[in-house]
Amino acid sequence: MLFNIVALVVGLVVLVISADKFITGTVTIARKLGISPLLIGLTIVGLGTSAPEILVSAIASWQGNTGLAVGNALGSNIANVGLILGCTALISPLAFKSELLRRELPILIVVSFICYFLAFDGLTKVDGIIMLMMLAAFLSWLIHSARQDQKKKSLHDPLAEELINEMPVDVSEKKAWIYFSAGLIGLLVSSRLLVWAAVNIAEYYGVSDLVIGLTIVALGTSLPELAASISSVLKNEDELAVGNVIGSNMYNLLAVFSLPGLIAPGPVAETVLNRDFPVMLGFTGILFILGYGLTKSGHINRLEGGGLLLGYFVYQWIVYQSATL
Repeated sequence: MLFNIVALVVGLVVLVISADKFITGTVTIARKLGISPLLIGLTIVGLGTSAPEILVSAIASWQGNTGLAVGNALGSNIANVGLILGCTALISPLAFKSELLRRELPILIVVSFICYFLAFDGLTKVDGIIMLMMLAAFLSWLIHSARQDQKKKSLHDPLAEELINEMPVDVSEKKAWIYFSAGLIGLLVSSRLLVWAAVNIAEYYGVSDLVIGLTIVALGTSLPELAASISSVLKNEDELAVGNVIGSNMYNLLAVFSLPGLIAPGPVAETVLNRDFPVMLGFTGILFILGYGLTKSGHINRLEGGGLLLGYFVYQWIVYQSATL
């Protein structure tokens, strides 16, 4: 068992490092190909930070551990809002005024409910294809909106400015390809190691792979977003901290949650439909309310951040209690 725990920790560490190098390499290559920094930030970086979840869920689904894949997707979304935004707001209250983020929040709510309803009769290949089509439509809308905003010279969207400022500029093309290749290989190997160790631990303790996915694996694959959000808020880039979470949650639903349906179609556990999905919808709804104003529009203060963090820990305790019954 000690070997499995060590393998899990090593897999998570390598996963986080590999994701960072993969994003750096991919972004640099895209810039050298002449792609707009804003479009890179809105699409490539967003998908890159979700690469750990995508690969872990793909491998888990391929091996028949769909509970781990589903738990990873939903657990990561819950961690993104409860843990990441909660911790970030405690460090420094968040104020986000980006119109692009405000327009994304209603879409995230709608997408979350659509995915919930699709899961009621199990995840099928058709459901997976629908989610991928929604992802393509969302990315198209995102690119179109960003371009329209850029054309309005009077509009200076804070998110756009922060995305451009965060783009790496001092990486050579040769080093970028090395980062890209090494990061991709590291992601593949560490994801395989992580899934193997997580399944072994679940079997040893007699808990479902769903529980492991909702807790340990979801937390581990959310570490890149946690690091990115804390780094952003320390630089007073609040828009980027919130944007990381909204974008990651969208990709987790459409690019990660779709994989069990595409690779290993089958029923979704009743626990997911009655407990985990409603909790995720609740956290998403709270984010929507905070974005449009509870005490102040587009603001998450320390008290609200503490509430999010408390909610996350209460949920983790409920999952733990259900696993030990």
